[in-house]
Amino acid sequence: MNIFDTLLVHPFLNLLVLFYQLLVSIHVPYAVGFSIILLTVFTRILLFPFMQQSLKQQKKMQEMTPEINKLKEKYKADPRKLQMEQMALFKAKGVNPASGCFLLLLQLPILIGLYNVLLKVVNLKSPNDINSMLYTESLKLNHMWDTSFFGLPLGQTPAQLLPSVGVGIFLVAVITGVTQFIQSKMMTPTSAEKDKLPKKKEPDFATVFQTQTLYLLPIFVGFFAHTLPFGLSLYWNTLTIFGIIQQYTVAGWGGLADWLPGQKEKKVSKFK
Repeated sequence: MNIFDTLLVHPFLNLLVLFYQLLVSIHVPYAVGFSIILLTVFTRILLFPFMQQSLKQQKKMQEMTPEINKLKEKYKADPRKLQMEQMALFKAKGVNPASGCFLLLLQLPILIGLYNVLLKVVNLKSPNDINSMLYTESLKLNHMWDTSFFGLPLGQTPAQLLPSVGVGIFLVAVITGVTQFIQSKMMTPTSAEKDKLPKKKEPDFATVFQTQTLYLLPIFVGFFAHTLPFGLSLYWNTLTIFGIIQQYTVAGWGGLADWLPGQKEKKVSKFK
């Protein structure tokens, strides 16, 4: 037994089984699938303060971009002075540029632990595989649970289900990719915010990378959703939808507002 399993995998596994036993007690169908959803939501609520702070820092950094670009232009011949002026600006605005990395490192072990729990759950062969990791007798399983969700086996991939389910199973990958794109687009600046930035003859590396990531990441995520167990797609979609809601509460529709009827005008009028 390693310390990672003891600190992260086992606690989340016990929570998931607790949710499962509660749902079974009130006769909720597809209890394993709904337990995955509940555990994912619980995890996001647990991380909510950290995510909230990270999103606020990102929003402030976006708003500071014009000022940072002015400093880069003013001190382009003096990198040391530029660094000092940037740090002074961050301090004045109450922004810690390293906080995003710190918060990501804090969340990453928890998300990896949850991922490992879901792998154990969807690939369960015998109740004993889980019972040995549960804290109390009351949580232990006395029979194999139903690892399907609305008729779809949580342990099988959409690619494996294609012959029996048909092309409709592609909706899993499509929904996963679309929700990922929505969340990514919401994290980009609006057209009004971009208009405030200095015009460049050629886009820099960061701009090109951000644009490519915006469109390529959802494609990759959708592909993985098609090739990984359906239970993991259920987890990822719940995680993403909760992230969209959280992103909206902090920064509104963000870059997605440009594509929403009536929203672009509201965003533009804010800067007039």
